[in-house]
Amino acid sequence: MSASDDPRRVHFQSPEYLVDRLDAIAELFDKDRTDLLVEAIREYIEDTADSETFQELVATKYYDDQLEFETVKQLVGAETAQRLRLLKADLEDEPLDLAAPNDVDVYDGDATAVETAADDER
Repeated sequence: MSASDDPRRVHFQSPEYLVDRLDAIAELFDKDRTDLLVEAIREYIEDTADSETFQELVATKYYDDQLEFETVKQLVGAETAQRLRLLKADLEDEPLDLAAPNDVDVYDGDATAVETAADDER
């Protein structure tokens, strides 16, 4: 058992009817209330972490510097966090200032000119 797996006492209040239902389920399955709570919390966290909406929220907050990398790792796992870190670094990089090649016709003579001044007036 690692240090992060060590039990930690948590105190919270719940509506009495939920505790009564939990106790009835625990008795039915011959389990401890705490075991059922831990299992329910674990499942909720896994389901939430797998949600696309949740992952997008984490990414957005990380890109906006509202979440630290270590928190992101806890929320979405090390692999996804590392991917977000690489993407964030990519987004923060300045675009390469490369001149267009002079000796190559990249459009093969089929380039279309666009009037930007007319577009700006709309």
